[in-house]
Amino acid sequence: MKDQNIEDPEGSAISRRRLVKYAGLGATLVAASPLATGNAAWAEGDPERWSENRGDSRNRVWRAGDHHVHSEYSGEFDTSTNPPKFSKGADAVYPIVTNAIMAKYFGLSWAMCTDHGGPTHSKVNLEQAYPDLLRSRVLVPEVLQFWGMEFDAPALDHHTLMIPHHADEARQLFELESRFAKHDAFPADPGRDTEAKMVEFLKTAKGMRQKPLVIAHHAARSATGLGVYGQDTPREFRNGNNAAPEIYVGFEGAPGHQAGPLNGGARGGYGNHPTYGGFDQMTARVGGLWDSLLGEGRRWWITATSDSHVHWTRGGSDFWPGEYSKTHVLARQDYADIMDGLRNGRIWVGTGDLITSLDVTASTQGRSATTGETLTVSRRNRTDVDIEIRFRPLEGKNANGDHPEVRRVDLITGQVTGPSSNLDADTNPTTKVVARFGPRDWRRSGREYVIRHTLRNVEGDFYARVRGTSTDEAEPLADGKESPWEDLWFYSNPVFVQYR
Repeated sequence: MKDQNIEDPEGSAISRRRLVKYAGLGATLVAASPLATGNAAWAEGDPERWSENRGDSRNRVWRAGDHHVHSEYSGEFDTSTNPPKFSKGADAVYPIVTNAIMAKYFGLSWAMCTDHGGPTHSKVNLEQAYPDLLRSRVLVPEVLQFWGMEFDAPALDHHTLMIPHHADEARQLFELESRFAKHDAFPADPGRDTEAKMVEFLKTAKGMRQKPLVIAHHAARSATGLGVYGQDTPREFRNGNNAAPEIYVGFEGAPGHQAGPLNGGARGGYGNHPTYGGFDQMTARVGGLWDSLLGEGRRWWITATSDSHVHWTRGGSDFWPGEYSKTHVLARQDYADIMDGLRNGRIWVGTGDLITSLDVTASTQGRSATTGETLTVSRRNRTDVDIEIRFRPLEGKNANGDHPEVRRVDLITGQVTGPSSNLDADTNPTTKVVARFGPRDWRRSGREYVIRHTLRNVEGDFYARVRGTSTDEAEPLADGKESPWEDLWFYSNPVFVQYR
């Protein structure tokens, strides 16, 4: 790819190669800063003051973030010694503060380092990584930086474990990782790698005063075919969500490693069965697993992340946090409210900055609800429900120097029929694209485009969700080696309508 210019938020321009070099300053900043050797207790208290001073805290707006980013603390362990010896930088190479700098540069309001576990990694997190996070929070206060990890989920693939921001956050993560992460025990304990242990972990998290969040990573990366799942299965998602519905809330709709094709690899690292438009098959297939879960009435949300380890310009398969994928949460610039938005589905996701805001509203009988919410209406035999879609196109250029344009928006609905007796179910036959809209179907309203559509004679509980694309594909196609910048999509989370 050419050494193109990218506009920074202050209006100046730097080249892509200079940007990569600029990111390397992160480690130097930490080492050189007087805060690097400052008092940890002082640093721990400071981020709350920063968040309280950022703008009008009364108003919620869409705030982009990334809950799956790796730092140099995704390292390796020498298990020939007891205890094992940890070395930084084996799998991911950037200091925590470098990730925060780049997250800020690419427009993120919040982020989270989610480093891999391993034997006795809980002590590494507590004694080494956490102090670096505290320094990064002081150095880059514009980005709210959550504490957590890429949890070695028992019997499953990796998951986000996001800890609420509070005075004992480090101790809370240590307790959960040391007790439940399947690789933390040394010597190894096979008893940790069971679904029963995963459910025990979720129930323990549910009982905590400060309630964490758990979100599955690259859920179908180990799948060998369409609907032929690997480490993560529909049954495990249902059992976990049943055990702790306010803790275990979703999976990555768009996994990270999206820059793989730029170095000859597969998007997402999905080498067995591909992604579709950059999205996991569990999300991308209309009427598939995600719709099956929503059709049971589950509040099960999707996100989009970078899974950044090594930038593609350095031979990796990754974009920087926020460079390509973003998870937008409707929230104040406040740790608790962002976490509340993630927990309650006030989320839409997108790639390549195809759009910068997305609002989906369902209304009837003088009531309305938006993304993540439930519209409750009086029982009638038949009711019309109005759907309004508002989106804001990108006004400038994205990180690739492109000005992408939305070519189509789809409205998707599915019936909500209650819990399924089949824990392995992965389809919802009632889900369909009920309307497709092109540029002639939306109108301009200020800086936004508006689409309105009426669902006629609705009889039962249902949900509505929206997706859009820069392509002319009726359905997202299986991904090959095309540039990810030429295949952009956005997805809303659902709004529910229930009759009482």
